[in-house]
Amino acid sequence: MSDLAGSGESGGVAGTGQDAEADGEPPHQAPASPEGDRLEGEVTSEDGVPSSAKRPRISEEEPGLEQVAKPVGMHGETPAQTGLLQEDPAPPEQRTGEPLQPEDVGEELPESGGGEEEECHQDGNGGHDAPLEEGETKPEELNDNGSADSPSEGQRLGLDFTQNPQMLTGSWTEYSNFPENYLKGCKWAPDGSCILTNSADNVLRVYNLPPEIYSYNWDSLPEMSPVLRMAEGDTIYDYCWYPKMNSLDADTCFLASSSRDNPVHVWDAFHGEVRASFRPYNHLDELTAAHSLCFSPDGTQLYCGFDKMVRVFYTDRPGRDCEERPTVVKKQGQNGIISCFGFSPCQSVYACGSYSRCAGLYSSQDGSLLALLPTRHHGGLTHLLFSPDGNYLYTGGRKDPEILCWDLREPGEVVFSFKRNVATNQRIYFDLDQSGRYLLSGDTERVVSVWDTQTAPPDGTEELLQPQLRFQAHWDCTNGISIHPFMPLLATSSGQRQFPSPGESEGDSASEGEGGEAVVSPQETRQDNALSLWWAGPLGPAAAAEGSQEPSTEVVEA
Repeated sequence: MSDLAGSGESGGVAGTGQDAEADGEPPHQAPASPEGDRLEGEVTSEDGVPSSAKRPRISEEEPGLEQVAKPVGMHGETPAQTGLLQEDPAPPEQRTGEPLQPEDVGEELPESGGGEEEECHQDGNGGHDAPLEEGETKPEELNDNGSADSPSEGQRLGLDFTQNPQMLTGSWTEYSNFPENYLKGCKWAPDGSCILTNSADNVLRVYNLPPEIYSYNWDSLPEMSPVLRMAEGDTIYDYCWYPKMNSLDADTCFLASSSRDNPVHVWDAFHGEVRASFRPYNHLDELTAAHSLCFSPDGTQLYCGFDKMVRVFYTDRPGRDCEERPTVVKKQGQNGIISCFGFSPCQSVYACGSYSRCAGLYSSQDGSLLALLPTRHHGGLTHLLFSPDGNYLYTGGRKDPEILCWDLREPGEVVFSFKRNVATNQRIYFDLDQSGRYLLSGDTERVVSVWDTQTAPPDGTEELLQPQLRFQAHWDCTNGISIHPFMPLLATSSGQRQFPSPGESEGDSASEGEGGEAVVSPQETRQDNALSLWWAGPLGPAAAAEGSQEPSTEVVEA
């Protein structure tokens, strides 16, 4: 988007807001080595990148915690050894560390990063978002990543949840320099080249995918370090990638974020600068902050959620001009703050979730209300997703124990539900794989649950769907989860605001026990602010033999 050029705004200085949610990783090609040339805008620590990414975060001897599918790769162990996979399906630019040249791509790569996607939204055919068979990978997504010789059909790997995901690497030192700098979500870039995080210090960080992952050289994976940091001035409410983002086209590499008392900023994902600003004003002509953000599927519009109002900006026209779409007309409609958005992959329909505990379906053309789903959630909605075929809508809320699946062919009909533990007001993300089969979600009890939607009863009896797999990913609340667009990789983020134990005070007498020993609160022992990458693909014979020595995955009863 060459029109999104140089607004003079800056993101401000990182503040101390506690409710930010961000994901912003620049779409750079991954360097050949951790010590390789740094990209413009990259900030790294003086100490360099640690030689090993495996930190002793979870211990079997830790008292008071139920053993759930123990994550592997801790205490210096590598998550996988040689022999995992015999083939090396890495793109050539990732094997050599050299940037891919445009002439190597061929004519199959659309300039906007996926032109066939538009067909699905225009004429409703399967197109970009049609369900895939298990293990199948989309060729256009591989092209988006710049692969000139993508792996053959036999080498493409799908998600495999018959065993524990293997922890590969992550980032935790980055979040230890700021008190209670817990994460608030993570999101893969649309082309899969990088991942974006948000944290309590109001900084969006972009991480490149380590090049060792492409070559399956996992025994030398270092701890990840961000290549880009973008500081907002206050608490970040929401953030999202431009859907046509393609790392081969710099004009498409940007993301949007909204923070308290600030306009919506569009960030350049290569240099970390503010490219443009969208300024929403209320009825008093006062600048107001958007509580939620979402680009339209073709990227031409930016939808912003407010109290009983949706404002639509055009991405090629920064400023204050926008279309206002009230969600309440003549006291009828969807009340509350619009807290999340989702677009149907094959119809001109979008869904809005609100803190009034309900969701509504709207026409993309004029914003007219098509259907208002019944109020079935116990708390305000914080996240929603459409299934790839557009027939189902998944909704989840804060302080709510369930994710609900709605059949949009019969609006108001709950097909089935998924149980998860969400005991706080924090936004807990969930995600669907590209085929729509697997739904994954973390919870406030540190556990990631995996559900197979194909095991749901066809008659839609609102049964509680049991998870296929549950594993402990962190020692603290697992608030973010994101599935890679075409590789069997998962990203998880963790952390939450910590509160002192009842009876604690600031005096020295309260911090010492009867014998003068320091008293450590249970919350302090469970604090874990980290981003982690997991391998969720099939394992080779050598890795399977090694994995047989680990405890088998244990399903924890809710």
